[in-house]
Amino acid sequence: MDNTSSRALALPLQAVLASIAIHALWGGNPVAVKLGLTVFPPMWSAFVRFFIATIFVVLWARYQGISIWPRKGHLVTLLIIGSAFTVQITVMNIGFSLTSGTVASILQSTNPLFVALFAHFMISGDRLDLRKVTGLVLSFVGVALVLLKSTGLESIGVIGIGGFIVLASSMLLGLRLVLMVKPLRALDEVPVVFWMMVTGLAPFAAGGLLFETVHWENLGWIPVAGLLYQGVVIAGLGFLVFSYLMKRYSPSIVASFNFVSPLSGVLLSMLLLGDELTASIVFGVVFVGAGLYLIAGRRTG
Repeated sequence: MDNTSSRALALPLQAVLASIAIHALWGGNPVAVKLGLTVFPPMWSAFVRFFIATIFVVLWARYQGISIWPRKGHLVTLLIIGSAFTVQITVMNIGFSLTSGTVASILQSTNPLFVALFAHFMISGDRLDLRKVTGLVLSFVGVALVLLKSTGLESIGVIGIGGFIVLASSMLLGLRLVLMVKPLRALDEVPVVFWMMVTGLAPFAAGGLLFETVHWENLGWIPVAGLLYQGVVIAGLGFLVFSYLMKRYSPSIVASFNFVSPLSGVLLSMLLLGDELTASIVFGVVFVGAGLYLIAGRRTG
């Protein structure tokens, strides 16, 4: 194994804590997306979200003195990643608009499984083994237990076309994250994130103009807050921190912490909204924790 691969497999405590923190913040993303969709349909919602995020990234780059222009030979790769990103976000937003929040959250949380699968074949040194597979399965079961805490299996019913679209977006997300690893390890994460997002702005705007109608009558501080959360916290800060971690550590291990996202959404609703603590939540937390320990615990250092 080369030095890059060895370094990428080492996940120190600070990286674990950063992964947990950023994915906990991402727990509010499905709700924020739903709030934004009440005013801006999927394509317009993506445009507004990433327009805000692009401004955030440019300001951050200027503050840090980082150039957003890629070195020679990397622009084509970044445009390919940006195109994959555009397709994935479009598919995700359409899927979210066609299915329930529970179904969307469960199916979206499958993306670490796809990251691990693609990384196994595409990234040297990031291989699946029995321990990692067991951890991934345990974490996914834990997420499902938490999200189905009060309604049981009957709440998902037939997942329908919207569910299959969300599942497709989760697979595309896994592929896109693995494709990002090579340019991330050759460049600073700031230009990678910038070009990934800016590539989608024109297609998102064109799709919105041609196929969608903005519901200005629903405009208010709640959907605006949802869009700002998506743009600044998730697509701005979140993408930068996540890309920083993906640049330095195993993609399959870093992405596995995404299982924390739906968990944090439920736990926050308990703290802020007074939702009931149930046995399924307790078991779900235990399963997710055990799964993440199996995935990352042996490699921390």
